[in-house]
Amino acid sequence: MIRVLLPTHLQRLANVGREVQIEVDGPVTQRAILDALEARYPALRGTIRDQLTYKRRDFIRFFACGEDFSLADPDAPLPETIATGAERFMIVGAMAGG
Repeated sequence: MIRVLLPTHLQRLANVGREVQIEVDGPVTQRAILDALEARYPALRGTIRDQLTYKRRDFIRFFACGEDFSLADPDAPLPETIATGAERFMIVGAMAGG
């Protein structure tokens, strides 16, 4: 099971708590996690990434094991601790301004 932390606005859209658990078939990548998340919670489609290009939305960031993976290749494998559920994949609503 992959553990995913969601920001408040996405929790409300999906009607879930702070952490959700999803099952991912095959290699654990950003794309695989987001595909599984959107399949399980259809209300999130188009909120995290564009539905046509699958590009990450502005002001959304991805973190795993204390590192920012927002600009990483979406098909690159994530750390093993994410795949085993020991660590959580975090989706963060970034803030701009001062």
